Amino acid sequence: MIQIKDLHKKFGPQVVLNGLDLDVKDQGIVAVLGPNGSGKTTLIKSILGMVVPDKGQIELDGNSVLNRWNYRKNIDYLPQIANFPGNLKVMELITMIKDLRGKSARDKELIEFFKLQPYLDKKLNKLSGGTKQKVNLVLCFMFDSPLIILDEPTSGLDPISLLHLRELIQLEKEKGKTILITSHIMNFVEEVADRIVFLLEGKIYFDGTVSELKSRTGQEDFEHAIANLLTEEYV
Repeated sequence: MIQIKDLHKKFGPQVVLNGLDLDVKDQGIVAVLGPNGSGKTTLIKSILGMVVPDKGQIELDGNSVLNRWNYRKNIDYLPQIANFPGNLKVMELITMIKDLRGKSARDKELIEFFKLQPYLDKKLNKLSGGTKQKVNLVLCFMFDSPLIILDEPTSGLDPISLLHLRELIQLEKEKGKTILITSHIMNFVEEVADRIVFLLEGKIYFDGTVSELKSRTGQEDFEHAIANLLTEEYV
């Protein structure tokens, strides 16, 4: 589905992506991990067309995304920080996004799934951070697209909502979708990810399964395995 070749991006003198290559051919859940400044967000925004790379190629289903926009109708995106208009009510925002996308939506199903009925008539600036994140998740998942990109989806969620999110992600995977996730919550990543892509200095340093990562680093604990990728012994 996604093929990226020799992707480069600099912001001023800072090299953010440095010849990155990535193939995501199989459906499933891919976690894109790495320390701050490793290029995760720039990679995601390049796929979405929000950042224009200096060099390289990005293809979705065999078609280049550069200088195009209509491919994005087949992507559902959850941004790390959702800046909603605070004066809008929750249902007003959902209706507005449905009108803008112009696609059939399963908002009623997701409102029930995340128990948002009591908040539909409340203004967004009156909601807690966790409730705003649930609204964000409804907006992301309601269009049933084949590619889903989730940037820190667990932010602000309580334990029950985390369980619901895991369930929803697994349901989407079972439908044959491709899901890219970035997260700093390692136990969440370990539970849901089929594949780990670890970035360092704008390149992919590790690409494999959780078990392959543990085997490579000699660590049974996933968090320790990730930490070992950053030590001099493994870098």
